[in-house]
Amino acid sequence: MKLDGAGVVVTGGAHGIGAALARRFAAAGARVFIVDLDGESAAAVADQVGGGWLAGDAASEAGVEQLIAAAKAELGAIDLFCANAGIGAGGTEAAPEEAWARAWDVNVMAHVRAARLLLPDWLERGAGHFLATVSAAGLLTMLGSAPYSVTKHGALAFAEWLSATYRHRGITVQALCPQGVRTDLLAEAGPAGQLLMGASTIEPDQVADLVLEALSDGRFLVLPHPEVADYYAARAGDTDRWLGGMNKLQRKIEQQ
Repeated sequence: MKLDGAGVVVTGGAHGIGAALARRFAAAGARVFIVDLDGESAAAVADQVGGGWLAGDAASEAGVEQLIAAAKAELGAIDLFCANAGIGAGGTEAAPEEAWARAWDVNVMAHVRAARLLLPDWLERGAGHFLATVSAAGLLTMLGSAPYSVTKHGALAFAEWLSATYRHRGITVQALCPQGVRTDLLAEAGPAGQLLMGASTIEPDQVADLVLEALSDGRFLVLPHPEVADYYAARAGDTDRWLGGMNKLQRKIEQQ
């Protein structure tokens, strides 16, 4: 992926990882379009990077259609789409239907709907790049956050499917799976998040630096926390042992 002159869209680009990505992409010569519910902050980041912006919502089919149309009007061709918008819905199986539906729309269907609109152009020209911000929760799990964990697994599954289906036709798909990053989502993760991620928390700029490195080699899994690969392998290699360890952490959280 060559960023110089590329048209790049970053959803959830007003804060955290999204804003850090926008700044790094612009510094590398990309033309950046930022989408976020927080229009004021999106405009501020766009001003910093000399890009366009939209106060938009990726949680509906109409919202995704609007943001893709606005980005195309600003950029012309979209070369890299960063499906970065996400919500960290907490709760158990008892979380309200509305929380499950919102998490599904933002964390999974926003990716599906964007791909549906992007792929015709990308397949016609034989090139396109889709970067999905998934989270280590999509490879593992996140205690205390059933809607988040389940939908992030869905986001990873969709990214895998896209890559397996279209990579021979010039489509590159990458899944960004950080663990603890100092963003609003980490603050919302509560005691479970602090216990699981607190010691290894990194800054959004560190994530953006690794993404730039990963764009050059096209690796599917982009892991700002390399140890996540070991956890993922342990989960697959001895699932019962891994689940026992996670349940031990769950009991520790309950004791707190």
